[in-house]
Amino acid sequence: MKPFLLNDALRAVDGRWVGDEKALCETVTGVTSDSRAIAPGALFIALKGSRVDGHDFMAECLKRGAAACLTEREPRADERPAIVVGSTLRATGALAGWYRSRFDIPVIGVTGSVGKTTTKEMVAAVLSRRFVTHKTQRNLNNELGVPWTLLRLEDKHQVSVVEMGISDFGEMRRLTAMVRPTIALFTVIGDAHLEFLGDRDGVLRAKSEIFEGMTRDGLAVMNGDDALQAVCRPDMRKVTYGLSEGCDVRGECVKNLGEDGLRLTVRHGAARFEVHIPAFGSHMVYAALAAAAVGLELGMTEQEIAEGIRGFETVGDRARVIHAGGLTVISDCYNSNPNSCRAALDSLAALPGRRVSVLGDMLELGPRSPRLHAGLGEYAARLGIEKIVACGPLSRQIAEGAKGAGGDALYFEDKEALLGAIHEIVRPGDSVLVKASHSMAFEQVVQKLTEE
Repeated sequence: MKPFLLNDALRAVDGRWVGDEKALCETVTGVTSDSRAIAPGALFIALKGSRVDGHDFMAECLKRGAAACLTEREPRADERPAIVVGSTLRATGALAGWYRSRFDIPVIGVTGSVGKTTTKEMVAAVLSRRFVTHKTQRNLNNELGVPWTLLRLEDKHQVSVVEMGISDFGEMRRLTAMVRPTIALFTVIGDAHLEFLGDRDGVLRAKSEIFEGMTRDGLAVMNGDDALQAVCRPDMRKVTYGLSEGCDVRGECVKNLGEDGLRLTVRHGAARFEVHIPAFGSHMVYAALAAAAVGLELGMTEQEIAEGIRGFETVGDRARVIHAGGLTVISDCYNSNPNSCRAALDSLAALPGRRVSVLGDMLELGPRSPRLHAGLGEYAARLGIEKIVACGPLSRQIAEGAKGAGGDALYFEDKEALLGAIHEIVRPGDSVLVKASHSMAFEQVVQKLTEE
């Protein structure tokens, strides 16, 4: 972290100082909300969690060398020096926004409904071939995660890739005020967070708030195959990527290699170059094309971009391929929505052997949820997935949709029943996709399938 004065923090969060005025000249060498991670010179931010209130640890943190505390409540004598604010969450964002302004580097803000983390990792893999690259860790992409991402910037960094996730209107404005992206990168606009955003047009409007916080010399990198993005006209230069005619960075001659990933030709203008994506899933093509578009805009060579894509690694339970007990298991349990699930089913359909999909509830889809779940079952059946297993209250519609389209479908009301029957459903040689929204905890299904 680039050190700053407590007085800088006080001004950044528009807070009220409680303590010796001389302490305002003290240097802050770190920022944390974890009392266990306190080191001398740190600014401790007291956040209220669902189970723990950070305000209860302020005195202890000061004893251990914290420079000061950022607090919502009036501090006791042993909890000073302190900066008092109305909301420590909002103050954390304000501090992060001020801190980011100290860095004159390209910042890529990655948003969209599907594939944000994968695309962020692909872009970072490409950029790291030339630049010292800072990126969001895991998927810390909300109003708390983004500030911690920005506060990890260091003088050595030459470029930053920040994932920006929202679920309601107004959130993107607040995130953009912190991130101040120079490039806005959009993945697919799909059926996600419809409970709050209404429809795909609402999703795009909410995501497009990012443009309001960018300067006219910024850049929008958008998916040209997405009908909504194709007609979007931001007040800045726009570059498109995709597989369709007219995209500025276009994928051609895509070959699905199954577990070995994909090969394709990337075309930009009259130039072409070959890339190999070492990850399972047809949706990886869009992440690679997005990364290529950003790399080209930042002056990277075709060779550097191809090497970066080849060096990409998946994160956590996102299309992770596991071989165990004669099965090929695709663990994709981090999240699920209609777009990402259809892409996963497309990839499953390309694998050998009998294909089995184990699908759980997709959340936050609003009043269209029953139809979207049913449509997914229909899609799986028409793809020719031999066995379609659905589990969860909302997923009854998946099974019914599959059966209505002539598919072989099973339904389990709860995960415990599914776990008890799973080994009777699958057999050696099967390729099995396991996918559901994160709260369904379908990693337990993966564990059951892959246990020795």
